[in-house]
Amino acid sequence: MRVLGVDPGLTRCGVGVVEGVPGRPCTLVAYYVVYTDPEDELPLRLLHLDTTLTRLVAEHQPESVAVERVFSQHNVRTVMGTAQASAVAVLAGARAGLPVQTYTPSEVKAAVTGSGQADKAQMTAMVTRLLRLDAPPRPADAADALALAICHVWRGGTRAKLSAAADAARPGGGGARWVGPTEQNARGRGATGAGRRRPGPGRQEGAA
Repeated sequence: MRVLGVDPGLTRCGVGVVEGVPGRPCTLVAYYVVYTDPEDELPLRLLHLDTTLTRLVAEHQPESVAVERVFSQHNVRTVMGTAQASAVAVLAGARAGLPVQTYTPSEVKAAVTGSGQADKAQMTAMVTRLLRLDAPPRPADAADALALAICHVWRGGTRAKLSAAADAARPGGGGARWVGPTEQNARGRGATGAGRRRPGPGRQEGAA
């Protein structure tokens, strides 16, 4: 399974792509940080983020997209920007016809480190270890995006198996199953935008 993880942010948006199967170490494909200029108008910043994420989805052809779920913060302005970036990331996956799953920070921490209270340093260290990297991914936004992708490989694969087993157990065999609005909207849509090959992991995207 190839998963593209997104750690949403309006000024810095982390993107990480990994491959793997549940219960086994994942393999790094690439990671990026997409930057937007705080001095630019909001529509331009969101457009740059949308264009870049759409291109990366088309380039790496993931099977799923994992996005960090926005949670309440004291700084309303910050959480609004994060929520807007998160919506753009979900849209990029849905537009490509991909299943999109969101995870809370605690869910990702628990999946990757075994503790939902792990700090950023522990998360980065574990991502570096799990992906067998020579150096930690920088900045932290990239490491967080990779952690999201790893979390989905391990948890999403298990969820898919459980869902398939539940479908098979229903009368009539393989009846309709419940899906969230994102997955419903994603079905039947093709990928847009042409991706172009990029150098190896660690490249950072600049603002438009």
